[in-house]
Amino acid sequence: MALLLNEEQQLLKETAEGFFSKKAPVSALRTLRDDKSENAYDPILWKEMSEMGFAGLLVDEEHGGTGFGYIGAGIVAEAMGKNLSASPFFASTIISAALIKAAGNEEQKTSLLPAIATGETIVSVAIDEKGQHSPESTVLSAERVHEGFRLAGLKIFVPEGGYASQFIVLSRTSGQAGERDGLSLFVVDRRTAGLIVDTVVTADSRNWAKLTFENVTLDAAALLGPEGAALDILEPVLDRARVVISSELLGISQECLDRTVVYLKERKQFGVLIGSFQALQHRAAELYSEIEITRSAVLKALQVAGTGTDMAMLSSLVKAKASKTAELATNEALQMHGGIGMTDEFDIGFFMKRARVLQALYGDYNYHANRFARLSGY
Repeated sequence: MALLLNEEQQLLKETAEGFFSKKAPVSALRTLRDDKSENAYDPILWKEMSEMGFAGLLVDEEHGGTGFGYIGAGIVAEAMGKNLSASPFFASTIISAALIKAAGNEEQKTSLLPAIATGETIVSVAIDEKGQHSPESTVLSAERVHEGFRLAGLKIFVPEGGYASQFIVLSRTSGQAGERDGLSLFVVDRRTAGLIVDTVVTADSRNWAKLTFENVTLDAAALLGPEGAALDILEPVLDRARVVISSELLGISQECLDRTVVYLKERKQFGVLIGSFQALQHRAAELYSEIEITRSAVLKALQVAGTGTDMAMLSSLVKAKASKTAELATNEALQMHGGIGMTDEFDIGFFMKRARVLQALYGDYNYHANRFARLSGY
């Protein structure tokens, strides 16, 4: 398969880039941060995104979505990365919708997927309990009681959890921490008694959350997918979600390069444009090359994501590569902008902050380098 966008995908790319550059540029994120917005996103923007079909990219037409698939999701995520557009897109549209589609029964799909596709309901997934990504380490317990389950424990680093109305929670119904078996998924309403949601504003100015479950009682209908086999469903969904994260990291990297090249052509030192300095030209050229390699890897992974093929190795390769490239791009952009790049009044620092959060989300470079090596037989 050629590493090129077809006509329909190219049209989506142009539409998304035009939409976010006009409706949700970096200045909009700065305003949300400075105004200390309760939601850390613009509900009007999310409504417009939903009307554009962006909220239903992974939801099939039967349930009110567009069914555009992962290539479309990656295209939109890259455009958001270029503009640092804040929205529930990743948490609700990408990972939550995909999980419900993969594991939900017909009642759960009918009640949740159309609401996600229209933007009416925002859903987030609660997986990790420590600073490092490790689903197998889950200890949050889901004990059987009467006709349902009782959840007790803690979840952290829940994306867009500060304003999500529903959560998909990874819990342990049997076994011990570190074991693959015995994990289950539950859909939990934010208003459920015993659930405490603490909003955490991270470096990227988004509202993440810490969830505390104080003997939260759920009925059996809250179980999403088979009991005790959650990772068989969760891992393929996470692998595809990581590729979409990589798409956003690619957008951040490209925008850092573009802004830096413009600055190199404008900034003078000792009466000479700094873009004429060969050392800086070499650094910009190296960054360009790394971004183009990353772009090819991301597009290939997006193409594979829609085929149903096992893509554990490819996902880890792409997430590791995109994380490294984004680190290089943000570091180089900050350094080549010099002192002004360190100031808050200049936008380049916002890209670094968002990149660092995305690099860590669902496994950082070291996690995926080790995973790729292990899957390769090392």
